[in-house]
Amino acid sequence: MRLVDGTRTIRLPNGQAVPRTLVTYVRYPALGPDSGGDVQGAHPARDAGPFPLIIFGHGFAEAPGPYARLLRAWARAGYVVAAPVFPLANVNAPGGPNESDLPNQPADMRMVISRVLAVAGASSGPLSGLIAPRQIAVSGQSDGGDTALAVAYDPAFRDPRVGAAMILSGAEIPGVAGFQVAPGGPPLLATQGTADTINPPSFTRAFYDSAPAPKYLLQLLGAGHLPPYTSQEPELGVVERVTIAFLDRYLKRAPGALQRLLSAGRVPRVATLDADP
Repeated sequence: MRLVDGTRTIRLPNGQAVPRTLVTYVRYPALGPDSGGDVQGAHPARDAGPFPLIIFGHGFAEAPGPYARLLRAWARAGYVVAAPVFPLANVNAPGGPNESDLPNQPADMRMVISRVLAVAGASSGPLSGLIAPRQIAVSGQSDGGDTALAVAYDPAFRDPRVGAAMILSGAEIPGVAGFQVAPGGPPLLATQGTADTINPPSFTRAFYDSAPAPKYLLQLLGAGHLPPYTSQEPELGVVERVTIAFLDRYLKRAPGALQRLLSAGRVPRVATLDADP
């Protein structure tokens, strides 16, 4: 999906101002045999829906592609997953990635929620009838996690439609003063590699400690910043199982999901889980 916000612009390296545009990749539960990958235009499993919606933000100088396995796991578990490409922070941004655009990304994420819900609410189209509009989660890794954290909790950016947040090695947005957790914020799952030197564990601990219950902190022992969410095993498998159980508990209200969450996050020599349900 090509989503254009005509109320905001970005400035290209040549000085030209153009509308802020987010190419957004959407995965959804589909019919047919499991191909092991993505099938463009696959027939949606409408009879099994509607499904909760997850908005996922990629990290700085990245794109949604490296996270494909995690995003596919969420779709297979019964979620629609929309992953925008942030216009100035992605790996192929004009003139190179620009991290100073990070404070503009929460508005991007809110816009994607609105546009995807509008498409799903139409009488026809590929997403028509697929999304449960009152079951929405935000997630992201690194700067994408910073973005999701702001949309879920910060009064300056918060979207009240968000019912759960999964912050993968994220932090408070740098340079945005006075981060606060708004009253009534959604359930939180924070994940963190204990050997992460880019967003160290203290960054996650700072926002986790200030968040209200229910909240969970998954610590991946000896893991770094990006690989646990893209390719590193067994950590990626742990992240898949923990995030799905968390979503099942707080968006789908599935019986037994809390016990699955607690069990999946406690793996000797691999992961620990702090829980405040």
